[in-house]
Amino acid sequence: MKFFEQLTAWTGELSGLLWGNPITLLVLLGTGCYLTVRMGLIQLRGFRHAVNLVGGKYSSHRDVGEVSHFQALSTALSATVGTGNIAGVATAISLGGPGALFWMWVTAVFGMATKFTECTLSLKFRQIAPDGSVAGGPMYTLLHGLKMRRMAAAFASFALIASFGIGNMVQANSVMDGLGYMLPGLHESAWLIGLVLAGFVGMVIIGGVKRIARVASTLVPFMAILYIAAALLVLASHAADIPDALATIFNHALNPWAVGGAAVGEAIRWGVARGLFSNEAGLGSSPMAHAAARTNEPVREGLVAMMEPFIDTLVICTMTGLVIVVTGVFEESSESLMGAALTAHAFSSSLGAAGAWVVGGGLTLFAFSTIIAWSYYGDRSAYFLFGERAVLPYRVIYTLLVVIGAAVPLKLVWNIADITNILMALPNLLGLVLLAWLVKKLKDDYFSRPHVKT
Repeated sequence: MKFFEQLTAWTGELSGLLWGNPITLLVLLGTGCYLTVRMGLIQLRGFRHAVNLVGGKYSSHRDVGEVSHFQALSTALSATVGTGNIAGVATAISLGGPGALFWMWVTAVFGMATKFTECTLSLKFRQIAPDGSVAGGPMYTLLHGLKMRRMAAAFASFALIASFGIGNMVQANSVMDGLGYMLPGLHESAWLIGLVLAGFVGMVIIGGVKRIARVASTLVPFMAILYIAAALLVLASHAADIPDALATIFNHALNPWAVGGAAVGEAIRWGVARGLFSNEAGLGSSPMAHAAARTNEPVREGLVAMMEPFIDTLVICTMTGLVIVVTGVFEESSESLMGAALTAHAFSSSLGAAGAWVVGGGLTLFAFSTIIAWSYYGDRSAYFLFGERAVLPYRVIYTLLVVIGAAVPLKLVWNIADITNILMALPNLLGLVLLAWLVKKLKDDYFSRPHVKT
């Protein structure tokens, strides 16, 4: 027992050092800045075209791939739209003040260029098996694009470990948190809930990416619309307070004379950290989902992927953040009222008991969708490292770990997940910087065609 306590303490210190280190945040955000300039403000120039692609324009069933643009986007969003949108935003505001929300927006804007680059490369270097199944992601980009076999194996290894932590057990625990908000007595039946949840997860992931994509493309729009609608109800009841809330956000983010330099520094630190954690730009996870898209044009899927940080952070995280600020509950934050509890308190202050149900239900659905999407990321990593024979055993182990995650305290798992997440990002970011010239070349060629309009 003492060993695990010591290990939890050590991993917690390492996780804090990696994520709380300004150098780490500068590398992640700096890469996004560099790619924004290198790709010629693709976030703005390609936005309308990206919306058309998500809507099905230019799609063809003759193209190679397993899922549509919309299904690939939904699968990737299933992984990114999760606890970060409910608990992560609240934690950022609790620790960094309202200004943290502004810096989350900044990470999303630059993150759009990062997503465009990494997902364009994942299509360019994906591997298609004789049966039509697709494998892609940063490991294939590093292997085929840069001939860095060891770096590719390192990325896949870290992604595989991370899938069991942040993609599985942490999320299963969050499902229990969500259900606990609605029905507190359920915590006593955690093992039983875990078994039921594992059954649902198993039924989805055993069917592979096509079934995951079908479930995700139904679940993601439903849960996002429901959560946003509830947030809009709260904002409508506080409409007169929105201008003051926005002024507070900008003031705390940019005005050291008003709130103090330390407060602005904390806003930057927590806003950037939680923003990157929420939309996963640069981590290299979502390129594995986008690689399965049915298209022969890498740039098209890069543009579709670019919508992820926009939807995840600029839309859904903004809704959560504004609700917390306009209701004023951020001033009540404490050790017992932080994260998802603070978000639930904000919604409940306007919607009553229904507010807690919205947060609890949203947390449950968001976490479940993250579990099924991350199973695919681990699945592709296992395939890369050990071949097809490892895929089914991986899916079985992944499903069983859902039960443990639902019933066991997870501080150690959280720490390991945070560490492996950042270790995933490093080889991926290296590949993005070294191959940015290729993505620019592909982008310029694509947009030079007469039928493509920005």
